[in-house]
Amino acid sequence: MQIGDLIRRAGRQFGAAPALVYGDRMVTFAGFDDLTDRLAHALLARGLEPGDRVAVVLPNGIDGVVVYYALAKAGLVRVPLNTRETAHEHAYKIDDSQARALVHAGDPPAETEFMITAAELPGLIAGAPPGPCDERRDPDAPLRLAYTGGTTGKPKAVVLTTRSELAEVANFLVDLLPNLHPGSVMLHAAPITHGSGAFFLPHLVKGAPNVIVPKFSPSAFLEAAQKHRATSTFMVPTMIAMLLEDPATARADLALERLCYGGAPIATSVLQRGIDVLGPVFAQLYGQAEAPLAITCLQPWEHTPERLTSAGKPYTFVEVQVRGTDGQVLGAGAVGEVLTRGPHTMHHYWRRPEATAETIEPDGWLHTGDIGRWDDEGYLHLLDRRHDVIISGGFNVYPREVEDALLSHPAVVEAAVVGLPDDTWGERVAAAVVTRSPADPAEILDFCAGRLAGFKRPRTVEIWPDLPTSPVGKSLRREVRDRMVAAPVAHAAS
Repeated sequence: MQIGDLIRRAGRQFGAAPALVYGDRMVTFAGFDDLTDRLAHALLARGLEPGDRVAVVLPNGIDGVVVYYALAKAGLVRVPLNTRETAHEHAYKIDDSQARALVHAGDPPAETEFMITAAELPGLIAGAPPGPCDERRDPDAPLRLAYTGGTTGKPKAVVLTTRSELAEVANFLVDLLPNLHPGSVMLHAAPITHGSGAFFLPHLVKGAPNVIVPKFSPSAFLEAAQKHRATSTFMVPTMIAMLLEDPATARADLALERLCYGGAPIATSVLQRGIDVLGPVFAQLYGQAEAPLAITCLQPWEHTPERLTSAGKPYTFVEVQVRGTDGQVLGAGAVGEVLTRGPHTMHHYWRRPEATAETIEPDGWLHTGDIGRWDDEGYLHLLDRRHDVIISGGFNVYPREVEDALLSHPAVVEAAVVGLPDDTWGERVAAAVVTRSPADPAEILDFCAGRLAGFKRPRTVEIWPDLPTSPVGKSLRREVRDRMVAAPVAHAAS
């Protein structure tokens, strides 16, 4: 089966019902099938060939979704670029992917052989012949390239295939969204280039409309969620915190059944407040670019106080292990690296055979680079990224645990914990925090003293106006560390 088969079937089954909604614009299921067919024909008529990479940098909206799935029908490989990234970052990915074409909104970050603006798309579609565009490609051929966050170096392109995409849809429909139907509504408030985009196909195949807002803000989200009676959405933790900070959220008349979240750690205080305000609708997704959004999930009914620090249990069609440094599979309580295996995982890293060999074992097990442990009930608890672990005086300190302690302080809304060079201890724990009200760094340090063992407590706290994050809201600890080493602020406490 190809992705185009799903789109065609949805077009036949749900016809004139709304498939995509963006402001005053609406596209039906049959219309979406026709638009993607025509654009696929037009792209191939321009001289592109199946297997060519096509970079796409378009804001949230209908055009981007049409382009994405026209590429799938034409056998072209999608390279989605986040509009929040810089032109330099875009140019790197365009060059690295060897893209032959670039679809952009009118301000191209680089030159490729074929340049297509969003303004040209209606003409391309109107001038193309009707009828199916049905390029049949090997299910293990590249479908899209998903670039890693680049938190530990240059971003790598993860090669995802038709097989992995269909497996991801199956994971969602079996475990995460088993009750989808034509009355369900998905609200895309996060960029469709990343996590939110994974929810498009599961809703499409079940006849449920996808509603897109151009950019997240609490007011824009609440307005769209109430107007369209949204039942599902996806957010990163920063978005959830912003939503809860808005007093209008508690008064809103929402129909949410699933608020899926992932992409970065979430403070238990934020999560508990979310449950108190919005009800038992939260579902945590643990995944990564190499295993998109599907390693483990924590279902709404599993969000009990004792499990809020858990990432949940493996999806039905996904295997997960925790292994020690010697490769031994570990049981409950033991800390090690998380590995996963399943048909949804990446095929390889684009043009990086050595990195591929280091990450994927011959039998398919994928090294996530995350540190975790099982509890006695089979729930996975993530401690941190392997490369972020701080070793202070011979003890391992997991930044996420320290960040959780900092975030429980009533004034702290964001926190990033790093290790700084120390002649005595090797590394010392340091933190940069953002506060919602004036706060004393020394008082925050005292606050941590009652919540963390001595070797885990920050020796320095710096109050910053904001923290550096990736385009998908993930804290860039490496940048925090570099800035703290280069120029410690005057109001740091130690």
